[in-house]
Amino acid sequence: MNLKKPKFWLKKNFLSYIIFPLSIITHTINFFKKINHKKKYNIKTICIGNIFVGGTGKTSLTVKINEILKNKYKTVLIKKYYTNQTDEINLLKKAGDVISKNERLESLKIAQRKYDLAILDDGLQQKNIHYDFKIVCFNSHEFIGNNFLLPAGPLRESFNEIKNYDIIFLNGEHKNVNIKKKIKSVNKNLKIFEGFYDPVNLKTFNLNKNYLMFCGIGNPQEFEKTLSKYKFKIKKKIIFGDHYKLSNKEINSIKNISKKNKLQIITTEKDYLRLNPHQRKGIKYLKINLKIKNLNKLKKILSNI
Repeated sequence: MNLKKPKFWLKKNFLSYIIFPLSIITHTINFFKKINHKKKYNIKTICIGNIFVGGTGKTSLTVKINEILKNKYKTVLIKKYYTNQTDEINLLKKAGDVISKNERLESLKIAQRKYDLAILDDGLQQKNIHYDFKIVCFNSHEFIGNNFLLPAGPLRESFNEIKNYDIIFLNGEHKNVNIKKKIKSVNKNLKIFEGFYDPVNLKTFNLNKNYLMFCGIGNPQEFEKTLSKYKFKIKKKIIFGDHYKLSNKEINSIKNISKKNKLQIITTEKDYLRLNPHQRKGIKYLKINLKIKNLNKLKKILSNI
């Protein structure tokens, strides 16, 4: 299914207010989750998650945190298995050892036998696990949207819950002054870090050519901004829902459009990993590296976990 975020998730309108009573169900579920007993495992744990659904860059940050700590600890990356999120699992596998079971509890039980540190991609809303350190990610373009809980808005839990986390991570190159003020209004002691994406294979592209861009990620605007920043001439954009798996028919349609209009095809690494070898022919992806401002400060904090 090609599901995209509804527009009212970003800005309140009559639809968000009509659906709002259903958000009480989400609030109630979250309340009962919090009274669960927390299971602690014989392994250090860092959970990197979000409260805004999709497109916050938690997988990229998971890879970066692993890169920082893998020389100090024997690390493992944990991602709950979802059939529509194998792209993220494949990205994690390129960074290190991965355990991906249907239940995070099962993955942690396995991890503690062999590893010193488990870094979880997602899981902040699973309140029956004790995490030693918790990082919540936002994309600075959408931030908290209309500030309503699902399904009236994009939030998995109340924004006020960030007071229970250790670090706030803002992804993207949007100016974050007002966002930081709002975060500090919840807890003035919260540590805020910012990141942006830097291409590592830019030289493999001919920037004099015209391009067709397609992607199915949670925050396509950030990908568009990156391409614009590095002077890609994007003549055609095709956007799908997050984690969308393209059919052969859809890929052939994209290739036909590019051929007809003499366009090169570019996509994200996550989208590329969802394609089979035959589909990948004629398609290139922009490989990006997450750059973190005040990286040494973050390293110092993480070294004390």
